[in-house]
Amino acid sequence: MRRVITYGTFDLLHYGHINLLRRAKELGDYLIVVLSSDEFNLKEKNKKCYFTYEQRKMLLESIRFVDLVIPENNWEQKRTDVHEYYIDTFVMGDDWRGKFDFLEEEGVKVVYLPRTPEISTTQIKADLNVKKEEK
Repeated sequence: MRRVITYGTFDLLHYGHINLLRRAKELGDYLIVVLSSDEFNLKEKNKKCYFTYEQRKMLLESIRFVDLVIPENNWEQKRTDVHEYYIDTFVMGDDWRGKFDFLEEEGVKVVYLPRTPEISTTQIKADLNVKKEEK
């Protein structure tokens, strides 16, 4: 069984996220999504999510491409996760290109997938703010 892992916040889940998860699953048989915890997002990424960790986890678990969702609590856990979960392929969006190549030293294939160009959580938030201001 080929195991694939990816990481993210997945707030305001949209079709770009679904595209990424579908393509990640196509690279193996079992897809693990490591979901940034609320504390990690706030303390390390300076992000405040609209949905809580539990709500985002429930959304991800309902997607047929996702086999397991686990929490991300720190940047360093990637190296241990690939061993603990017997990962073959590590997948991230191409905006992270080169940042996780060090995992190849752990025997893991690292793949950077292109983002869906016309959609992002940042763009959704910006669009919603513009519409709010227009009222």
